[in-house]
Amino acid sequence: MRIFLTGAAGFLGSHLSDRFLAEGHEVIGMDNFVTGNRENLVHLVRNKNFTFIRHDVTEAITVRGKLDAVLHFASPASPNPASPFGYPNLPVETLKAGSLGTFNTLDLARENQARFLFASTSEVYGDPLEHPQTEAYWGHVNPIGPRSMYDEAKRFSEALTMAYFQSKGTDTRIVRIFNTYGPRMRLDDGRAVPSFIQQALCGEPVTIYGDGEQTRSFCYVDDLVDGIYRLLLSDEHQPVNIGNPTETSILDFAKMINHLTGNTAGMDYQPDKRLDNDPQRRRPDISRARLLLGWEPRVDLVDGLSRTIAFFKDKLGIK
Repeated sequence: MRIFLTGAAGFLGSHLSDRFLAEGHEVIGMDNFVTGNRENLVHLVRNKNFTFIRHDVTEAITVRGKLDAVLHFASPASPNPASPFGYPNLPVETLKAGSLGTFNTLDLARENQARFLFASTSEVYGDPLEHPQTEAYWGHVNPIGPRSMYDEAKRFSEALTMAYFQSKGTDTRIVRIFNTYGPRMRLDDGRAVPSFIQQALCGEPVTIYGDGEQTRSFCYVDDLVDGIYRLLLSDEHQPVNIGNPTETSILDFAKMINHLTGNTAGMDYQPDKRLDNDPQRRRPDISRARLLLGWEPRVDLVDGLSRTIAFFKDKLGIK
């Protein structure tokens, strides 16, 4: 296939590019580097099947030649207001990526009669009242809260994607991505994985806000990419959760990172300063992914964290 991918220089986009190329496909990647990282694409520069276009997805997109698939992964993704790349600091850009960007990529897919896959998120469920979360759950979301620019952009994009499928016959797919981690996450991302690992590798106490009993379900990036790849090749048009159903408290997660890095500095408990509406529990029901795609995660948390820690050690120059 000839595949067009927005957000190609991002954490997930670069790993997806690797998978597509490894499977023998051609990739045209696009990014404007607002949150994407050029280093993520350095290893692909000489690959004859990879082409890069620097462009903003919110502007009209023109690509020469026939496309077989269009994937829209361009969006700020970190909820951390302390990070310059966090969507609280890029509210308009985030909303435009999830509105104009989705229009533009859907139109591109329609023009080429190509498959379209939209990267949605578990954030569409908000701070869920249903646990674990199934695709049938409508969510518990504050449409004007401090996370709304991301949550509502994704919810709007899902609605738009389904509208193109139902009214225009566009061959669409929607993946709802749960917390993903792995190599190529930004050190300055501000989310738990890079923050905790960086503190631990530097011998500092890992910062825990509140009691650390809030939970997440962490999925290693290779597993996530495999699920997305299978969804793209499927005929499923309804949203599908892709994530790891193993639920872990933030405190236990931090303890695991300290153990794997040999950090003896322990924890630094701080008053709860998380964003309002921050989900207290997060765990995907992946029954549909198992049934429709034959997919489930294979990399356990210890193995995945070990690989991720090795990447960050190299980035930090730690032997």
